[in-house]
Amino acid sequence: MKMSDDQIRAMKFDRPKMIPVRLGVLPAAWMKYRDQLSAIAGRYSELLPAGKTDYDKLWSQTYAAGDHTDAWGCVWSNVYHGHEAIVKMHPLPNRQDVWKLRMPTKDAGLPHGFMYLRLADLRGFEEIMVDFAEEPPELQKLIDVVLEYNLRQVDLAIAGLKGDDMMHFGDDLGIQNSLPISPAKWRKYLKPCFAAIYGRCRKAGACVYMHTDGHIYEIIPDLADCGVNVVNPQIRANGLDNLVGVCKGKVCIDLDLDRQLFPFAAPDEIDRHVRECVEAMGSPAGGLWLTAEVDDGVPLENIEAICLALMKYRTMFGN
Repeated sequence: MKMSDDQIRAMKFDRPKMIPVRLGVLPAAWMKYRDQLSAIAGRYSELLPAGKTDYDKLWSQTYAAGDHTDAWGCVWSNVYHGHEAIVKMHPLPNRQDVWKLRMPTKDAGLPHGFMYLRLADLRGFEEIMVDFAEEPPELQKLIDVVLEYNLRQVDLAIAGLKGDDMMHFGDDLGIQNSLPISPAKWRKYLKPCFAAIYGRCRKAGACVYMHTDGHIYEIIPDLADCGVNVVNPQIRANGLDNLVGVCKGKVCIDLDLDRQLFPFAAPDEIDRHVRECVEAMGSPAGGLWLTAEVDDGVPLENIEAICLALMKYRTMFGN
């Protein structure tokens, strides 16, 4: 994906004119609000795709109600059309099954959850947590197979790069209040994987953007070490002060504003929230992008309030 001049400048701490801002809308919100949301898009076309007419379009098969089997044999189950599914059937429920695992022959790219979450999808969350606790040889075998496949997908993606493209990756490394495994074990088992994947991107001349939900601030410096140019952390799971401490002036973040606040806040609370984040994380030098994501649980007046606040505060540190 091509970056705007402000995105590049903010990423490089090179005094952007404005903070890059974006509003993400889940398919369920378009399905619910339709023309009403399209009207908001017309007023804030810099944030939303103005003129959208296909309100029922999905991001991927897993956003459709029902079951879906992916290239690895994981079965995704969805009871809410327009929202993401979860994996309910794991191909490797028994540890010894790992030795039978082979990479898919189909090149399915690098969907959200391509590395750490893929391990959990293959084994099941409880089983992969036991694996990380006990560190059997099957754990490294599983990691090696998934990494090899991901490197193949990266090589295919790199072949289509044009100039200084940004490559986008998503893998939720945290849970609400902590990492699911210790930072030490993350660095032992997973940091080498992300370093290998992102290192190939950077060697090819691409910048790297990583979305990662959950509590991850302890390893943001490690992600930067791995080659990530822009990290997309959630504010509520990490805490604004923690993000200031590990990121400000050090690594560019695309701050994921408080999705858990948006459905219930009054418009003036949303304005205060965005202002607080910009005042804390912003700088004339750059280093900050802002993202807000909404679904069908966010009232239309709050979606408009988010748009107003993003447009209002993006110029707070303008050059």
